[in-house]
This record gives sequence, C-alpha cells and structure tokens, in this order.
Amino acid sequence: MDDPQITEISFTRFNALGGYARAPGSWLVFDELAFFEAAGGDVIGIATRDIADRDFGGIVMARDRKLRFRAVNVTEFHPTPEGGKESLFVGMREAACARAEDHYQGDEDGQPVDFFAHLHNAGRLNPSFVRLTNDEGYSPARGIIESLMRWHEDADGNFVEQFQTTGFDQRIWELYLFAMLIEAGYVLDRSHNTPDFCCDGMLGSLFVEAVTVGPTLKNGKLVPAPPTETPEEIDLFMKQYMPIKFGSPLYSKLKKKYWEQEHVAGAPFVLAVADFSAPMSMVRSASALTRYLFGYEQVAKTDAHGNLTMLPQRIDEHKWEDKTIPSGFFRLPGAENVSAVISTTAGTIAKFNRLGVLGKFGSKRVLVIRKGMMVDHNPNATHPKLFKVIVNSTGYDEDWIEGLNVYHNPIAKIPLPMEMLPGAAHHHCDEFGRVTSHTPEFHPIASMTEQHVPVDVDQLLAEVGDKTHAVWTLKADDVGA
Repeated sequence: MDDPQITEISFTRFNALGGYARAPGSWLVFDELAFFEAAGGDVIGIATRDIADRDFGGIVMARDRKLRFRAVNVTEFHPTPEGGKESLFVGMREAACARAEDHYQGDEDGQPVDFFAHLHNAGRLNPSFVRLTNDEGYSPARGIIESLMRWHEDADGNFVEQFQTTGFDQRIWELYLFAMLIEAGYVLDRSHNTPDFCCDGMLGSLFVEAVTVGPTLKNGKLVPAPPTETPEEIDLFMKQYMPIKFGSPLYSKLKKKYWEQEHVAGAPFVLAVADFSAPMSMVRSASALTRYLFGYEQVAKTDAHGNLTMLPQRIDEHKWEDKTIPSGFFRLPGAENVSAVISTTAGTIAKFNRLGVLGKFGSKRVLVIRKGMMVDHNPNATHPKLFKVIVNSTGYDEDWIEGLNVYHNPIAKIPLPMEMLPGAAHHHCDEFGRVTSHTPEFHPIASMTEQHVPVDVDQLLAEVGDKTHAVWTLKADDVGA
C-alpha cells in the first residue's frame, strides 16, 4: 500500500484512542511532546523526550486483537526533536503497512467489546441508548465511547445489557469515572470485583465505588419528584427531599464496609455519587449534597461595605413526609472510613458528546453549544457567572475531571490528598462547619449542552470569529448561536 499520511492529533483524541495503555509512572520516564495518527486510523504515535537522557524518540501504537491501541515499537532516539519525529513517522508507516495480525500481543482474552450492537428487542431498549445509537447529533459521543469501551472490562458480566436497557444512566456514570480516572493517571486493577475501581497511580492506590441516586418507586410505580415552582417548594426540595435521596444510597454503600477488604485496607476509599433521580435533577442538587455530607447550612451575610461572610449553622436531621434521617453523612458511625465523596453535574452523555467533538469523533456536521453557570471567584459574589461557548471553536478545551467536586471527610481515618485528583474542586469543612474550597479558575457549577444538525460548522465559526475561551462571560447573543 502507499505510504499513509500522518497528521498531528490533539491530546484529547489521543487519550480517547490510546491513553488507557499508559503505565503508572510513565510521566517520570519521558515527556509526551506531540501525538499523531496515520491515515486509516489503525496506527497512532507519541513523540517523546527521555527525561534522564534528554534525547528524542517515539512510541508507535497499533490495535491488538481486541482493537485496543497498544505499543508495538519504540523508535530510535536522536539528539534533536526533528530526528526523533522522523524516526517515529518511519515506524508508524511500517506499522500501518503491516498486517493487523502482526500487532496482536498474545495476551488478549475474549472478543472486542461492542456496546452498540443491539442485544435486545426494541421494546426493551432505553430511549437514551437508542438516541445515542441512531442520532447524528450524538455521533461524537458514540465515537469516543467506542474507543474507550475497548479497554473497559465488564466485571459484573451485565454491563452491556444494562447500558442498553434499564441501567443506561448508571453505566454512563461508570464510564465517566473510568475515563476520568484514566486521565488522572491511574491504572485499573481488575483482579478484584469490588469496589468498582481499584486504582494504582504515582501517588499510591485509590479505591472508588460508584453510587447513583435513582427515582422513587412505590409498588413498582414511579413517584414523580415534588414540585419546585415556588421559593418554598424549592427550599423544601433542596433542604429536605434531596438530602434524603442522597442519604439512602450512600448509607447503603456505607454498610458494605469495603475498607475491610484486604486489598482496600490502608488506602483512600471514595464514594462517587451521581443524581439521576429526575430529569435534569443533577443540575440543581449539588448544594443539597453538600448540605447532607457536612451537616451544615451556609447562610450568607453581607455587611454595610458589601463584604460577604458565610455563617455555618448545624443541621441535625432532614424530614420528608414520613421519613427522617440524621444529617451529616460524615458524622455517621463508620463514615470515618470514607476518605471523600466525589460528584459532578457533568457525568452524563452530554460530557461524552463535548469530548467527542474535541476529539474529532463522529459527524462533522454537529454543532455543540454549552451554556451554564460557573464559579465566580470574587469573594463577595453572591451569584455564579453565566457562560456560553461553542464547543467546536478553536481554543475551547475541556477534560474529564473538569467540574468534578471532591468533598473531603473532615474526620477521615485516611485522608485523600488533593493531588490524587488534580483539576477537581476540593471542599473541606472544619469542626465549626466552615467550608473552604480550592476551585480551578474555570469550574462549571452546572451546564446544558445543545446539539445542532446539520450545520456547516466551518462556515458558522468563520461568521462568528471562531470564538475561544474569551466567551466565558459574554452574553448569549454574542456567541452567535
């Protein structure tokens, strides 16, 4: 075959294709300088610089029998980056011209995982799964999931079935955690079925159990969430109803005592909770989670000079209808074994669609617009900032951990170092209920994502000036959407 063309690709696209093959500590051995893909998409490469010797080389990666990208060649080292890149390109072209079987590693068990081949009749398929499978507007999400699913191991044996039918949201949440933890530099140990994610990284081991808040069911029938039309209804929803909704699954996980398992003992243990109790519920329930975890209400007071002070007030319990639970999850017996609880409003298919666009997956006719609320770092701000951005625009960037909140247990036996989840927002509560947050410059509180198809994306971006990060605080009309 003719020599394939080699093009440079983004860090996001490389991570989606081959980032799951990284070994722990690789960052200590070499720097990753640039990423490339050979025409046809079956070979990718990394231009590297050896940290100790300061010379330049490359790593060639091709698909194994399970269609996962893995290293097949470490190219020669050179004193200049140009020489290292030239050797990398030679190695990539050789790999692209080789037979697929030449790249098999000999340790692949089972067949390639396909999340999207329908295993059930149409009546059983989850409507969200059907949209993901068929709609052009979700093709970026479908493409990036197809890449990462090659590495996902189905520990329970029912992942694909639930992904397609009754557990779509829960399985998307697990896929999000999988991608986020890999991006954070962890390698997953699949020799244990519990907790969900047994992680090894440069700073040590981390164990994460996924938790989801589902809708209320009584006698097998769905009970709608209470109305939130008036200020009084919203107040009850956030201070009573949602804390109880969070409390039930978190307490159920607490009773399982994962930290007593031999492989978990001595390392940070984290519960990762997502709210799927009602459509769009996670967009508004984050403050309820904070209230329940720490057991304090933060009351805002502004003095005559406009200076804002947050006054904590202890909460003892939450009541809704005939149910009452104690407030302060971290105060519960046994909760001292939980290092932290993590959550985000972004663990949904919209996140995959945005990252899919950034990674150049799916249809090129999909325009994705994101709008929402972000943290205002003004210490006297009483409301968040609003943002709106075209995800396709040059300069827009996003990673998996963006928007993640880490709520640290103030009395944890084994605290979670903030460095183990870099890029997240970290929240600490002292003995008096005062909360201190370490938040990235851009930290979305909640957002909504729109897909528009078909769109001539290049023409639209040219008309609006190919907006970049400067749009964060512009008015919606300024974005040209």
